[in-house]
This record gives sequence, structure tokens and C-alpha cells, in this order.
Amino acid sequence: MPTQSNDKLPQIVLPRSLATVREREILRVAGYLIGGDRNAAVKIACDEVLRWAQKKAVVRFEKTAFNYEPFEQLSSGRSRVAIRIDEPDKSIWAIRVEDPDREIAGRIWTTEIAVADCKGDDPKFTVRLLVASPEVMLEVEPHVPGVVRQIINKPGLHCGAYRLIDKPMPIKSDSDANLLMGALLDPYRTLPIIVLSIPSGSYDPYLPNIDARQLAQACAGLAIVIILPAQFTWNLTERFGPRLSVYEGAVRIYQRGFTEDANPFGGHDLILADRFSNPEGAAITLKRLRWSAALGSITNLSLGTDVMTFASLRLRSLERQQMVLQSIGTTDKEQLETAIHTIKILEDRVAEENRLQQQFSVEHENAEERAKSAEAQLLASGFRIQQLIEQLKEAGTTPDATITLPHEWADFAAWCDANLAGRVILSPQARRGLRDSVFENVELAARCLLWLANEYRAAKTSGGARSLRDVVIAHGIINAHCGSDQFEFEWQARSRLVDWHIKNGGNTRDPKRCLRIYYFWDDLSQQAVIASMPEHRRTDAS
Repeated sequence: MPTQSNDKLPQIVLPRSLATVREREILRVAGYLIGGDRNAAVKIACDEVLRWAQKKAVVRFEKTAFNYEPFEQLSSGRSRVAIRIDEPDKSIWAIRVEDPDREIAGRIWTTEIAVADCKGDDPKFTVRLLVASPEVMLEVEPHVPGVVRQIINKPGLHCGAYRLIDKPMPIKSDSDANLLMGALLDPYRTLPIIVLSIPSGSYDPYLPNIDARQLAQACAGLAIVIILPAQFTWNLTERFGPRLSVYEGAVRIYQRGFTEDANPFGGHDLILADRFSNPEGAAITLKRLRWSAALGSITNLSLGTDVMTFASLRLRSLERQQMVLQSIGTTDKEQLETAIHTIKILEDRVAEENRLQQQFSVEHENAEERAKSAEAQLLASGFRIQQLIEQLKEAGTTPDATITLPHEWADFAAWCDANLAGRVILSPQARRGLRDSVFENVELAARCLLWLANEYRAAKTSGGARSLRDVVIAHGIINAHCGSDQFEFEWQARSRLVDWHIKNGGNTRDPKRCLRIYYFWDDLSQQAVIASMPEHRRTDAS
């Protein structure tokens, strides 16, 4: 199984020049209320939110608040503001709640909640959690507001085909395991699935040092937490292979968009059991999982579309209020007061947009810095691999002398990942091609990839000008230019020309006997990238 070498946790670092009070978004939640009676479900949700908001309020809410009427209760660090919008096809009630942090002075948490009852769809419930603080380095452990768990339990929330829960879900049967695999592969799934595997021989239903209940509560509405006993880990291994499975006490985060041919290093993070074998490592792991779920919610849920913002709803409410005042002929003074209020909201909204823009700018700079660092490490790794290969050759050892070739296509991708890492990489398209291949000689295809990993890679990294055209790789197998079969290929956000392939001779198009391995050289990672294999790729020319 692949290991994770980077245990660094997300830290929100603000430039010293910006170390005044800054607001930062932590997470987003979006779901639909459950209930046969939509009006009752909306009422229950709004009542639960009001009771939650009342607990830490400075004074008791007016009775009209519990009729879901607009109100303002302004207090430094403990403000509560609610608005309501009634339109022919929808009704929206929203509230913004501020609370001071219980431990850190000057840190203010803001929760924006909206309940929207729109015709033609289930009532929607959305949450945004933000924090304002003067701290230069803001270290927090993301946790959904308690009100999210209240709504999950009463009246209930669903996200597409999945009911949201605040407890870890244990797999108890093969049927449950099959449902889990279906959920992992569901292209419409929007929430990540965190799978905690139980090691074989353990009679404890939970992992040592990992509080699955606390994790599920913190990530309620952000991720689904699964407990996978040892006897059911084989179901995943048989379906996805050992490189994409999770077992023996490891933890894996299956992000949205997971497929059977996913790259095991492509974002579906695996955390091995030894990383959380002690309390300190367990704390780091839990924090990492919570951050993954929280940051994923911000990435996957769009403001204004998936999650409603309080500022935009309040502005919309004031605009409707001003239209009503104009229609009933109120005094200029009343209309002016409303207009001034609207302008203030617009100013606040502009300030928020500027804050978000500045935040995105800082994040972009940080992402660029991380990308440059990763590229440098990747390049250094490529040179180090080549250096080790040369040292093995000088010692009279062939690098791949002890490699066992795969006999089945089901084992091919894992074999490549394990033995050719850093020298040859399979693209997602190539992995899909392996899954349904009928080409009969699996070992021959493996030997061709070994040629790419060794002779071809050595020629590319040495800087020599030796031509590789029509080089014989094995009996009847040559390396050749694609000619009219060349094609453009998207790789890591760049378009690459694939104009070389390994092929067998003859004019056969029988997929059982026709071998084609289309590839290109990636200078950055110093490795061959397999764009497509093992069948002939159909193009306009062929």
C-alpha cells in the first residue's frame, strides 16, 4: 500500500502586514430536510436553530422571533440577526450568529444558517462557519456547529442518495460491504467517505487511539465515517486491488470522483496504522481527517448555488422591503432610512468580497509555493532514482532482476505502481484500458514497460542523441513513431502530444494479439507516462 510522507497539517497563516482582525471561512454544509410534511420539517428546523442561537444570546428573543420574523440583537461578539424572504415560489429564513471563542480572547465565531423552502424540491438547509481573529497563526480543529447535529437528528438531512448521520457507520455484512463499494464508486456522491479499517485479530469494534464517534460528530454533514471490520476488508481488496483498498488498521479518505482505476497517489489519502499508534500521532491524524473534510466542503460547495450567504440574502430582503415601501407611498424619510441601511449592507458585502479576494490571493501564493516545492522534490527524486540505478549497475546488479512479472491484467496496475514508481506511471485512461483488456500476453506488456523504465529512461536522462525509432524490444515488438495515429493528451492540466508507441508487427487488429502502448516522456517527473494501453487506439486515421 502507498504510504504518506507528508504529515503537515493545514495552518492558517496570515501575513504580518494583515495581522489585524481577519475573518476566515472554515467549512460549509448543505443538505435537504427529511420529512413527509415539508411545512412541519421547515418549522422543526427553524425552531431547532432558534433554540440553539438562544442559548448563548445576551437577552431572550422576542416572541416574534419564534414566528420566524426578522430581528436584530446587536452585541459585540454575540450578535444575532435574522431575516425572512417570502416570494411566490420560495420562502427563505436565515440567521447570522456570533459567539466568542471560549478559550482564545479576540477570536469570534460566526455561523450563517439558512432554511429555504422552494417549490419543486425538498426544503434546503445550509451552514457556513467563519472565524475572525487577530492571530497571525490561526490553529483550529474544524468541527461543525452543534446545530448541524441537531438538524441531522431532527428532522433529518439527506445529501442526494445519502442520509447524513453524526455517528460512525459499522459494516456488518457482505451486503453492507457491497453497499459501501457502490457508494465509493457513485459518480453523484458529493461527500468524502472516511473508512477506518479494523486490524485482523482485534475484538475491539473501534481503532485504538482513534475516537471514531468524535470524528463522526466533528464531520457530521462534511463526511461519512465508516468502520470496516477485518473480515470485510477483503471485499474492497478483491474489487479495487490492494493499492486502492484499506486494511489492517489503516485509514483511507475516499474523495468524490473515486473510480476503480484511480491513481493510488491521486488524492484518496491513505494513513497507515503506525502513524497513529500513539496518542500524539492519533491527535495529528484526527486533525488531518477533520481538515480534509472541512476544506473539501469549501472546495466542493459553491457560494450562492449550493450554500446561501447571509449578506446576499439580507441585501435581497432589504431590496424587497424598499420596493414595498415605495409601492405603499411611505415618506421620503422612511425610504431614505431603508436606502441607507441597504447601502451599509452593500458596503459590508463589498468588504467581504475584498476579504475573500485577498484570502484567495494568499491561498494562490501558498499553492504556487507548494507546487514549486513539489516540482523541485519530484525532480530531485527522479535524479536520485537514476543515481541509485547507476550505483546498482556499477555493483554488477540489474535493477529489476528479481521482479516477478504479472500474469493477470487485474494485477498489472498494482505491479506497475509497486515496481516502476518514479520511472513509469499509468494514466487513468491507461488504467481503464487494463481493466477490460483481452490482450492475451500480459507478461509481454510488462516487459515492454520494463524497457521503458530502463533502456528508454536511461536514454532520455543521459541527454544522448541516440535514436529510439524502430528499436527492437522483444521478438516482434518495436518502439515506433505513431505517425498519423498521434494524438493530444491532457496530463496534469497540460496538453501533451503522444507520438510514440510500442507495438507488435503485422497488420492484425485482433485485440487478443494486437499490442499498442502509447506513451510520452515527462521532463518534470523524469518518467514515461503511459497514455493508453494495451489495445490499438482508434483514431480518424485508423
